Amino acid sequence: MDSYLLNNFKDKQNCSSNGFTLLELLVSIVIIGILAAISVPSWLAFVDTQRLNTAQNEVYLAIRQAQSQAIKNKLTWQVSFREQNDIVQWAVHLATKNPVNAIWNNLDPNVRLDAETTLQQSNGVGQIQFDDRGNIRKPPLGRITLSSKSGGKAKRCVYISTILGAMRTGKEHDEPDKNKYCY
Repeated sequence: MDSYLLNNFKDKQNCSSNGFTLLELLVSIVIIGILAAISVPSWLAFVDTQRLNTAQNEVYLAIRQAQSQAIKNKLTWQVSFREQNDIVQWAVHLATKNPVNAIWNNLDPNVRLDAETTLQQSNGVGQIQFDDRGNIRKPPLGRITLSSKSGGKAKRCVYISTILGAMRTGKEHDEPDKNKYCY
């Protein structure tokens, strides 16, 4: 029995200790840091692009809603855009209603109206009006261009293409078209 205890004790002494050495831990941390440094900027760019896509879709649907309401009610309807407290907002309302009294909806707070935006302005509010047939009431035609507040090249735009109210969406390009990069 004593020899059994002695052998068991010797076996435990010969076992190496479990766990990682300090060098192994440092190498693992450095590798994780390098992978994070490579992937984080790509992830942030992806998130910004998704925010812009969502905002572009929301703007497109708001314009379509104004056009639909104009046709449905046989009245002039308007979609309005403004920046309030550094947040882009939109509202769909009768053209006879003062935009200040409209119900405003916020876009994502990380999205801004880009300088390429060309809307008819009235008291700091960009607007597009549709007549009772869904046609643009007051040309010129407009474009809403959205970009990220955090920078980057990503842009998304919504165009009113014709006086008949045809719309299309676009995104940034490397080469400008008439000094505009979103088309």
